[in-house]
Amino acid sequence: MNRSEIEFLRLIDENKGILVKVSRMYMDDHEGRQDLYQEIVFQLWKSYATFKQESKFSTWMYRVALNTAMVFLKKEKKHQIYDALEERHDLAEEMYDSDRDEQLKVFYQAVQELNAIEKALIFLFLEGQSHREIAENLGISEVNARVKLNRTKERIQQIIKKYNYEF
Repeated sequence: MNRSEIEFLRLIDENKGILVKVSRMYMDDHEGRQDLYQEIVFQLWKSYATFKQESKFSTWMYRVALNTAMVFLKKEKKHQIYDALEERHDLAEEMYDSDRDEQLKVFYQAVQELNAIEKALIFLFLEGQSHREIAENLGISEVNARVKLNRTKERIQQIIKKYNYEF
């Protein structure tokens, strides 16, 4: 392997949590998440030569991952019918907590009803990004990011209530 490949693999390994979270946010089944994860890594590798290091690698990775997920989701929805209440399996390795697991399951089921932009907003919010950072990553104004994020949070709450789930 050459130096560029080694550096790319190191950066992917350091930031793989982003890929796991994006995959979980956009795909509701285990195989779909794995396919999306691989597609994002492939797209990152294809574009790695164009990464100018004007921003942090993770910021660039967010953009590529979210754009790839949106395109992937459109393709997948044409080929599959999703069962919104299907049992989910988490890619991340965490200690098992049945209450937390149920809450995450309900949350991710609600997220599956969001459109691609709403999913991106929630993902970036959950990653702890500020309204300014969310706006930069999505190419919208900071005010627009704040308004859209608040509306998306309200929508998730409505979806959860629709299914009579309680936390």
